[in-house]
Amino acid sequence: MNDEHLQKMVEEISLTWFSRPFRHRARFNLRLRTSGGRYLLHSHDIECNPKHLEMYGEDELIRIIKHELCHYHLHLEGRGYRHRDRDFQQLLDRVGGSRFCRPVLKQQKRPFKYQLICTNCATVYRRKKWMDPKKYRCGKCRGVLRIEDISS
Repeated sequence: MNDEHLQKMVEEISLTWFSRPFRHRARFNLRLRTSGGRYLLHSHDIECNPKHLEMYGEDELIRIIKHELCHYHLHLEGRGYRHRDRDFQQLLDRVGGSRFCRPVLKQQKRPFKYQLICTNCATVYRRKKWMDPKKYRCGKCRGVLRIEDISS
């Protein structure tokens, strides 16, 4: 799905569920990480996260679009468009938009590359970045630390 198809989809949903036209731009934004979409107050545009479409399908994207259109139409009408406002909550319930979007797969954590080992009590400290063991001591017994590269 591309931006033009998303634009048509948003316009159709707006007319069908809100009985009002959507007169601004709808587009995908790959940089959205934690949200399914967002409504931009100044430009009145709507951005959607394409990862939600890939992971959960078109039904989830439609619920996200309905959510953003609630912000859009209420803001343009001068009514309560924020999540906490009663107008927003009632409209969202009426059109069947999602209150919260489902999580996108969590980004893989970078594996630990180094570990510091206390020569006295054998406590292990894992680190992603290299650090000079001469500048630090064990937090438990104040013993000397040695560093190992475990990235391979």
